Amino acid sequence: MTTAKPQASARMPDARDMAERLLAGERTALARAISWAENGDARYPAFLAAVYPRVGRAWRIGITGPPGAGKSTLTNELVRTLRAREETVAVLAIDPSSPFSGGALLGDRIRMEERTSDPGVYIRSMASRSSHGGLARASADACDVMDAFGFSTILMETVGVGQSEYDVVSAADTVVVILCPGAGDGIQAMKAGILEVADVLVVNKADLPGADQLVLDLEDAVRMRNVKRPLDQGMGERWIVPVVTASATRAEGLADLVAAIDAHRAWLEAAHLEASRRRRRVEQVRRVVGERLAEELWGPLGNTARAEALLGQSITPYDVAEEILGAILSSTPHPVTDPDGPR
Repeated sequence: MTTAKPQASARMPDARDMAERLLAGERTALARAISWAENGDARYPAFLAAVYPRVGRAWRIGITGPPGAGKSTLTNELVRTLRAREETVAVLAIDPSSPFSGGALLGDRIRMEERTSDPGVYIRSMASRSSHGGLARASADACDVMDAFGFSTILMETVGVGQSEYDVVSAADTVVVILCPGAGDGIQAMKAGILEVADVLVVNKADLPGADQLVLDLEDAVRMRNVKRPLDQGMGERWIVPVVTASATRAEGLADLVAAIDAHRAWLEAAHLEASRRRRRVEQVRRVVGERLAEELWGPLGNTARAEALLGQSITPYDVAEEILGAILSSTPHPVTDPDGPR
């Protein structure tokens, strides 16, 4: 009588294997690498290093705006329009997640079902969870994976216009902000500082009453804010944010939107693209460093217990923070800044 040998478990793919499979065009590798990015897998940094020479070819478009503005419908039509000119398109849709379970509806796949059968389109949903900086880091990493895979255009659609959404779209080359009439979006846009991040403003549902007035309000706001946005500092001639009208449900205005995106791309590529992308990469570095520091400082072996002990001595939170920060800084070598700059 012979006993069956236990089957060997499948070998877990390493970073090099995954990189080779991705560069060979395997969609299963694409999906898994994005999961590595989203989950902070320890293999992701080595994987990214292997594919990084292929990163930087795709044009990244961030799409944001208030809930109900029609972002998903407009994104769906934008994909169709881009495919008509034979571009390959990846969509990263940030879906709201349950505050109780952490699960996400991931409804954009349902709304864009007709696109999923197109081999030139890839749609990936990512749950927002309760993350802020982590969401932005994971989104930028996921876009790097899609970029390395070879998509010519990447669309990032966010759930709203909060700080985490601003962080996400800060990884985009072109930021499209979608508003709609009848919801006070014009005033809200000015209050929320949307004009500071928008490269293109879109008034969606332009067939509804109030659309013309919203366009006028936004154009006036653009003219009144005749200042350079933070990301434009030192970039020469200022980009004038256009206001485009569209009706996604009627598939109207998409040509004008694509033309505005193309114009912004041409403006960046003329003289500003390298500086713009360098700034965005620096922000990505800051987010990664911030996450790692938070893990080190407040993880299982971090300063939580120390903070609790100090607070138990009736020391104020600010004094506790100063003591912990002082201990960290005293053990950290500071870089010496040469006033004459690097040699």
